[in-house]
Amino acid sequence: MIKFLGKFQKVQNFIHSTVIVSSQLRGISTNATIVKSAVFNLQEASKDQVQEFVKSFDTVVTDCDGVLWLSNNAISGSADTINYFRKIGKKIYYVTNNSTLKRSELAATATKLGFIACPEEILSAAYLAGHYFKDIGFTKKVYLLGSDGLGEELESVGVRHIGVGPDHVKPNVKSTKPSELDPEVGAVVVGFDAHVSYPKLLKAASYLASEQCLFVATNMEERFRKPDSIVIPGTGTLVRAVETCSARKAVVVGKPFKYVRKYLASIGLNSARTLMIGDRCSTDIELGVRCGFQTMLVLSGATSPKELETLRNSKTPPLPDVVLPKLGDLLSLVC
Repeated sequence: MIKFLGKFQKVQNFIHSTVIVSSQLRGISTNATIVKSAVFNLQEASKDQVQEFVKSFDTVVTDCDGVLWLSNNAISGSADTINYFRKIGKKIYYVTNNSTLKRSELAATATKLGFIACPEEILSAAYLAGHYFKDIGFTKKVYLLGSDGLGEELESVGVRHIGVGPDHVKPNVKSTKPSELDPEVGAVVVGFDAHVSYPKLLKAASYLASEQCLFVATNMEERFRKPDSIVIPGTGTLVRAVETCSARKAVVVGKPFKYVRKYLASIGLNSARTLMIGDRCSTDIELGVRCGFQTMLVLSGATSPKELETLRNSKTPPLPDVVLPKLGDLLSLVC
């Protein structure tokens, strides 16, 4: 295990300033000195420090893939830790950039893996996309590069859509005519689409040629790595492709962008007493920092110890307040 910090004095020059407090913790402390973005290995804290840390937040906002489970398998101890938080009175919100499943499906997955969860506690990128269109009173049709789950979240707020599933590649795809486009389309939405193709990119760019056509993306994660060295291109790869061919920029509703921050603010979270848990600095920790939350990075998903050490040494923001190998390790430290 990498020694992220031997002493807190080593991080005095980090991006965020040092604050002296008497009782409430921000992150973790030594002699009442609180250091934000300290990348502190919580396993090096005393039990009293860990207990004070847990007492310092009332709400937990957690990512799912890579923090709670991987490939639909719960990460050891993660369910026990989240359920412990709930038992001692913490509010739990599951915030994920997964755009392929409905909230009810994600809640069912969580429950199957041992987590106490209900759809109302789940904030997915698919749900946020539907909520966005509901917010603006959208009445036209969406051209969707995405999945059935994203389409169903749009349908749940009355938004019609086309485009889900494979699109037949014609011998001469460049011969597509304007009459083949749906005149009712008033927005293009890009989520994760395993059926992405040249015809889909052509149609998305053609719809977006109209300045009145909205352009919305669920998230910007470029890729995901599996233990067997397989790299899965993420939604961000598709968004960049559509942005390139349309010469437009998408409004992104997922982490860590403005819309999800606005939504979290609307449910009345106390920023100073909220903990954001994630496995990726560029989305999860960034969201926490922008919202003013405390932040915890776990190394069970997207970020490896080596990658985190590189970020820490280069002082590349955003950096987490505390770090653990996996979320399940917290329970043994506090109990």
